Amino acid sequence: MRLDIEDMSVAGILDGVRLAVDSGSFVGLVGPNGSGKSTLLRCVYRALRPAAGVVRLAGDDVHAMPSRAAARVLAALPQESAAEFDFTVAEVVAMGRLPHRDRTATSDAEICGRAMARTGVGHLADRGFLSLSGGEKQRVLIARALAQQPLVLVLDEPTNHLDIAHQLEVLRLVRDSGVTALAALHDLNLAAAHCDLLYVIADGRIVASGPPHDVLQPGLLAEVFGVSAHSVRHPETGATQLLFDLLPAD
Repeated sequence: MRLDIEDMSVAGILDGVRLAVDSGSFVGLVGPNGSGKSTLLRCVYRALRPAAGVVRLAGDDVHAMPSRAAARVLAALPQESAAEFDFTVAEVVAMGRLPHRDRTATSDAEICGRAMARTGVGHLADRGFLSLSGGEKQRVLIARALAQQPLVLVLDEPTNHLDIAHQLEVLRLVRDSGVTALAALHDLNLAAAHCDLLYVIADGRIVASGPPHDVLQPGLLAEVFGVSAHSVRHPETGATQLLFDLLPAD
């Protein structure tokens, strides 16, 4: 399912943002802190209504869709996912099945079990969510999103709190899932290694877009992120990787 953002504006944060995610692709949104990444994603998953512009899924305005209909095709992993009650891991993951009216206990259990297995949290099924480490909680929330069986997945810093092995596993899982995915990522090397396309946002505007190798150029990185960067190719995958340093003092 294709995702399109058309001329989106949020007062004081976003200004005329245009962005497209082709069906089945994994697109990364990168930019410095405060650039508008989370606000943009909140507009996509309906937590915030933009002042102007439209978010479309397969041509339909997502903000005009009934909530349940939207939840059947769009899942989100926000940056902050607070839990007020200590549900078990299995109960948290099962929440991903709520938008599906025609669910059955048997099919739900199978779908949730597969989601927990794919994210490596099956052994935590009976644990209380609040007792988990930050990384474990993140993987449980990703399992919940996968259990929702969305066609579009929106993730805001999905590798937060994860060690490097689980960072790689989560992004590979998203990439291999076949789901249309849009993710805000702060680690440019992870973004370059896993995303088909990158959009760079600064001061609420898209300033560059394209394949990672074309976008992550020294001049842009110096201007947007304030760092000196040297680009190399990964010896096995060929993906762009960056070596960083501070910009030289004037």
